[in-house]
Amino acid sequence: MSLNIGFISTRFAGTDGVSLESAKWAEVLWLDKHVSHWYSGRSDRQPGMSLCIPEAYFGHPENVWINERIWGNTVRDRLVTNRIHELTNYLKSTLYHFVERFGIDLLIPENALTIPMHVPLAMAVTEFLSETKMPTIAHHHDFYWERTRFSINAAREFLDMAFPPFNTNIRHTVINQAAQEQLALRKGDGATLIPNVFDFDNPAPKIDEYIRDLRADIGLADDDIFILQPTRIVPRKGIEHAIKLVGKLNDPKCKLVISHEAGDEGLEYKTLIEELAKDENVDLRFISDRVSELRQYDADGRKIYTLWDLYPHADLVTYPSTYEGFGNALLEAIYFKLPVIINRYSIFIQDIEPKGFNLVLLDGFITNNVVNTVKRLLAEPEYRKDVTEHNFAVAQKFYSYEILRRSLRILITSLTGWTPDVK
Repeated sequence: MSLNIGFISTRFAGTDGVSLESAKWAEVLWLDKHVSHWYSGRSDRQPGMSLCIPEAYFGHPENVWINERIWGNTVRDRLVTNRIHELTNYLKSTLYHFVERFGIDLLIPENALTIPMHVPLAMAVTEFLSETKMPTIAHHHDFYWERTRFSINAAREFLDMAFPPFNTNIRHTVINQAAQEQLALRKGDGATLIPNVFDFDNPAPKIDEYIRDLRADIGLADDDIFILQPTRIVPRKGIEHAIKLVGKLNDPKCKLVISHEAGDEGLEYKTLIEELAKDENVDLRFISDRVSELRQYDADGRKIYTLWDLYPHADLVTYPSTYEGFGNALLEAIYFKLPVIINRYSIFIQDIEPKGFNLVLLDGFITNNVVNTVKRLLAEPEYRKDVTEHNFAVAQKFYSYEILRRSLRILITSLTGWTPDVK
């Protein structure tokens, strides 16, 4: 028997972690013939399978108005409370409509009950679950207590009630061990650890006709060393370490390419790394204007590429983050069989490093050993191949779709009594 699954979030669109991982979950659920439907404020999912409610988007003006008054303050005006409850009631009515329209059997809130970007949506989901006892798997990516911007607030009772809620019809899932431990400590509730995954049983895309001239298109020569930093330009990505590394390689053929833009945290950090690159004599390239979610042509007739179009051309990936909830870019690089330089952020140390990957490790600074290892990876194809093949095999063992499929089967069975068809 197949189930109708209802995913809920503020946004299912683009390349953020929630959008990417929810799509993978839906793909894995389809292996057992479960059909996924989507409820969100913004959506790039199939319209016939989705319900898009603008007020559910975290950037909707009403929600922005509420957020401006509950974060960074310790007192909440009565008007704010009333508008939170009004929006909650409206969104709850749309959830009832969503469930009825698509005949939903099980819900999967994607980070909607985790980080309080949209308090009324979380309240609506929580109340809906209390009123219906709908079987639910809550997929948590990053909790409010992991973000200092939510520390001072005028919404404590809402955080206690809905981020996440306690309900016997909910099974919680988290993406790292630290979150699992903190959820138990703070909420007294257990969670299943389900890391981010990739389809390691199918090979990564190769260079095709569309991307054959990508290197030249972004200004690189055939013999340049393409070092890819596949992240946004924000301080926690530690891009200064990548610049220091390239500077120590002391090779004019090395080009450090950053795929994404500065995002919503200002331009000061971008200016800082530009100045650092100049001081270190590093050829730094920003190509966010050539990278999008889909292949297309811009108004000037230039090709626009996806992030996955960059990996087949890259020689090396830098990932020197100081903090990550998990690390999708790490798995992407391993999936494309590229060597990776990574900073030992806390989640990596606790969850990923013990698995046995062969990565170039930083402890917050660039050592001569790191530089020499990178030079060897670039100069010795056989060594590079041994390293990347080993990492692919480890990732296939611990982070494949099959791992996700087993976990979801157990959770769905515990909630609904569903049993998989094991022909």
